[in-house]
Amino acid sequence: MQDCPVKIGQMLFTMVDPHRGHEVAYNQWYERDHFYAGCMIGPGWFAGRRWVAPRALKDLRFPDPSPFAEPLDAGSYLATYWVHQADLEVASKWAGEQVVWLYQNGRGFQERTHAHTGMYTPDSTVYAGADPVPIELALDHGYKGLGVVVVEPAAGTARQDLIRQLEAGPARNLLDGTGVATVSSWKVIPRPPDAQAPMSLGTDGGTVERVVQLCFLESGPTEIWDAFRTYAKEIEQTGAGTVTFAAPFLPTVIGTDTYTDQLW
Repeated sequence: MQDCPVKIGQMLFTMVDPHRGHEVAYNQWYERDHFYAGCMIGPGWFAGRRWVAPRALKDLRFPDPSPFAEPLDAGSYLATYWVHQADLEVASKWAGEQVVWLYQNGRGFQERTHAHTGMYTPDSTVYAGADPVPIELALDHGYKGLGVVVVEPAAGTARQDLIRQLEAGPARNLLDGTGVATVSSWKVIPRPPDAQAPMSLGTDGGTVERVVQLCFLESGPTEIWDAFRTYAKEIEQTGAGTVTFAAPFLPTVIGTDTYTDQLW
């Protein structure tokens, strides 16, 4: 695989519900304003993608309850963004100031609730093929779906040891002929106690040692979700960790309100 010289330094992961009756307005506000004004025009923010979980996909989530989404079906929309590793300080400063400016200037959206929003740093990425789409390009590739898996290390297991065990066995099995192209692992950046935001950012997601995995799919999520149930069982069998959240998403259809009538 040819190396990609552009490297991810951080990810913004933001999972949100519009309030009932405001689905279309939220979708259009986020897509036509906030996606760009809140992130993509900022220095260092080099890729972004929106995902959606209609009711049929929410019904596939497990386990229940989960510390990542309360209740389990919270979070109809997910947006993921990559921040370049060379621009982390300026990107963070810009984002903090920009969100305040947007709300002060009437460009926020009050009729929404965050299920879980946080910043994450990359741990490692494993691929199904020998010449894969690099993780840096994943948000632009046009994958058919995304699987989010959260794993808590077992007592006495270091998170790096957990990741090594996952990638040596269960994750490799998940990548083997299932339609899963990429499994990337991420570590949360704890929220500063004095952090200010114009709204609640949702759950803390579990312990700071959890491993959040983004699994990029070449097949539709419903076609291969049984493989994720098997993945969770194999993780349990290692004794190294436990899955605390597993959820499939579809890419939004940009420029349309597709799925806004299927969320509940």
